[in-house]
Amino acid sequence: MRFSPLVDRISGKGADAWSIHWRARELEAAGRDVIMLTVGDPDMAPPPQVIEAVVDALRAGRTTYSPIIGNPEVRAAVAARHQARTGQPTTAENVVLIPGAQAGLYCALQCLAGPGDEVIVPEPMYATYEAVAGAANATVVNVALRPERNFHLDLDDLERALTPRTRVLWLNSPHNPTGAVMTRAEVESAAEFCRRHDLWLLSDEVYADLAYVGPHVSPWSLPGMAERTVVVSSLSKSHAVPGFRSGWIVGPPQLTGHLAKLVLCMLYGGPPFIQAGALVALTEDCPQVAEMAEAYQRRAGIMASILKDVPGLGAKAPEGGMFVMLDVRGTGLSSAAFADGLLDSQGVATLSCDAFGPSAVGHLRISLAAPDARIEDAARRIARYAGSL
Repeated sequence: MRFSPLVDRISGKGADAWSIHWRARELEAAGRDVIMLTVGDPDMAPPPQVIEAVVDALRAGRTTYSPIIGNPEVRAAVAARHQARTGQPTTAENVVLIPGAQAGLYCALQCLAGPGDEVIVPEPMYATYEAVAGAANATVVNVALRPERNFHLDLDDLERALTPRTRVLWLNSPHNPTGAVMTRAEVESAAEFCRRHDLWLLSDEVYADLAYVGPHVSPWSLPGMAERTVVVSSLSKSHAVPGFRSGWIVGPPQLTGHLAKLVLCMLYGGPPFIQAGALVALTEDCPQVAEMAEAYQRRAGIMASILKDVPGLGAKAPEGGMFVMLDVRGTGLSSAAFADGLLDSQGVATLSCDAFGPSAVGHLRISLAAPDARIEDAARRIARYAGSL
């Protein structure tokens, strides 16, 4: 039997990036002590009032269909939060609720680009981006985030990547996997590039609450950008609820109209009891959000301080996010071989960054989603493995 060409377009290198994660899970299930540092699955508890709101909603029978693009009260809360952070007018008409940022990126790009269109994406890039663009039948054009620039964008590279087919510039800050946080000047330059060439700017802001070296700057906050900026975010990282699949898209009202039609035939709305929890997360004080950000920054410092002087390795604390990038090129091993050997000999599971793009080749992505003591133990195991080579 034949399948749609779509199955080939969503089968990029990123689809195989998680194989070591599943192998580590198998070892763990067999009784091996494995420190799992592969994925950004928060280890800390969500704010209790968010959980209580979900439970209360379930007990109240809120298990029916919800409005297709989300409860208006929750959309208004997202808009109020976004306006407070960016200083730019934002209403519920700009907001579509979506099950997680991953689905938000998928839906947004379905409406922004299509066959023959090009999407400029800095790389390293999150491993699913290639398939998201492929699903829209668009072509990814990469620009390099080079290690020697601490993975910050060279704006001249954007001009060199531009063609008559370019439709979208897709940015992610704080960045996964590198931890780089775009400066205001960098965001302003990218925004000016989009205005000058009449491009959409798709901004993945799921790590916005985890910026350490300076405030996160959303392109939406800049003059003349609300009409061409599409922001995707969620509660997954900030409130430690990735299982909620509670995300949103903020964009011009014309876009939200198109998104409503896509969501109608694709999702038919989202769980109302989850939206009850999201409303509390968005409108009530949750001190756990700042506490989690402080914990990730502290853990990054622990990891980097232990590994920075290990021969063959290069580690720096990230500027944001919940990962440390580890350069293993000095060991003479590929990142995949290093990750496999590390798992087998020391029981530490990390992710090879080769699937994230050529600029990440020779690096590992190390998640900080484990208690401080486990992070320190993992760092010492990594150093021990490097020393054995």
